[in-house]
Amino acid sequence: MIVTIMQPYLFPYIGYFQLLECSDIFVVGDDMQYIKGGWINRNRILVNQEPCWLTFPVQGDSADLPINQRHYVESQNVRSKILRRIECAYRKTPYFKDIYPVIADIMSFGSSNVSEFNTNAIRRLAKLLKIQCRILVASELEKDNSLKCQDRVIETNRCVGSSHYINPIGGMALYKERDFLKFGIELSFIRSDAIQYHQFAEPFVPSLSIIDVLMFCPLDEIRKFLKQYQLLKPSDSKILHFGSHEEMIDDRQYGLGYL
Repeated sequence: MIVTIMQPYLFPYIGYFQLLECSDIFVVGDDMQYIKGGWINRNRILVNQEPCWLTFPVQGDSADLPINQRHYVESQNVRSKILRRIECAYRKTPYFKDIYPVIADIMSFGSSNVSEFNTNAIRRLAKLLKIQCRILVASELEKDNSLKCQDRVIETNRCVGSSHYINPIGGMALYKERDFLKFGIELSFIRSDAIQYHQFAEPFVPSLSIIDVLMFCPLDEIRKFLKQYQLLKPSDSKILHFGSHEEMIDDRQYGLGYL
């Protein structure tokens, strides 16, 4: 049973969906701490051939609250502005007429809860991409919530019957293989290949929101992209080498598990 765990990001990049693709069970880490300035409520889209932020404002609250207790600003005007920004950026793309209605429907989701909104978006997009894994929510699992960091990751794996945990390569320094093996859990790290596709112009702008991929590429091509990754063991020396496309991305894009 292959398991992956990630915070619920807003319209994440394609590497996030590679995690789902390689999994039997994907656990949404909704009970993790909300990190301001991370990827929970924002991602990047292409505007005038430059990466620009697409942000869904979150209501001010205690910094100690987990993701599933945070809420987006409850305003139809805010949601409309986000949609207009996407429309202006992508209305001339090949698949705008197919994808924009999907994004608009996701943006009309009835809850402002950050975790619920993002999880719904992830589920909708995974279905669109024909990803077959089960998507569970961490706060709904019967686990020991007093555990922290690696111990909590192992506990989450244990309670869903995992035999193999895969984490994004950005978290490789956080986990010890021997600690997972004590529970019969194999540990691997996923590293995305360099994925490129035709945008409006050169040079290619990598690692944008899945929105960018969907607007420019047919679904059958994206299905092929989902398979373009490597699974590396902690002892694999290649794990220490980052390609130039990865060096452009903040480590948070890869997700660092339970912090």
